[in-house]
Amino acid sequence: MAAPLARAAVVAEPLPDRPLLSIIIPVLNEVDCLDQTLANLLKQPWVKHHCEIIVSDGGSDDGSLEIAQRHPCKIVHSGAGRARQMNAASSTAQGKTLLFLHADSRLPRDFGDMIDTNASWGFFRIRLSGNGLPYRIIEAAINLRTRLSRVAGGDQGLFFERQFFESLDGYPRIPLMEDIAISKKARRLAPPLVIEPAITSSSRRWQQQGIVKTVLLMWSLRLAFWLGVDPQRLHRIYYPQRG
Repeated sequence: MAAPLARAAVVAEPLPDRPLLSIIIPVLNEVDCLDQTLANLLKQPWVKHHCEIIVSDGGSDDGSLEIAQRHPCKIVHSGAGRARQMNAASSTAQGKTLLFLHADSRLPRDFGDMIDTNASWGFFRIRLSGNGLPYRIIEAAINLRTRLSRVAGGDQGLFFERQFFESLDGYPRIPLMEDIAISKKARRLAPPLVIEPAITSSSRRWQQQGIVKTVLLMWSLRLAFWLGVDPQRLHRIYYPQRG
């Protein structure tokens, strides 16, 4: 599988020679959360001994790279676009299994004991970081939908056995909904492993834009994608500040 890649560099201390798991974190101006995400990962002994962490940068100019360089991880540079960044990082990964983690998400404690590296693919249940009943209702609805549909979002920590991921030709080269698209391809070939302890996903978009507005936006984007609307157009709606 060919993937766009400009250059990669190993920084800080050596990574495991034969990692079981490659944790890939796509980043574009994530200075507010990246340091905490990396620090939380590296607190887990299993991560230190069995994982490599790859930060795939899409052109950050806010200090995210300087934060990554303070931690024992590999840094990959590619053009912007989450699918492009994740594919670029996967081409340098050494792990038997690839786990794709959003920069503002936190994996559950001892998650390494829960991932079957022989599973073709899977994802975690989700818990939103916000407090209050509306967030509990939203996450319950997401978990029910993903379990029934076997289609997960990227904030649920999608993971793939390397050869299975390559058989899918990686993430589709689209600017939005790449997580939905790859889940749909994967479920045709193998059932997902759903990890019960939840990954914690940031509620910042819900908090900034409002719960009702965000729910309606998410539903409308998914429906539009299902109806065949161009992902480029959906990307402009989801990220209006990026033009």
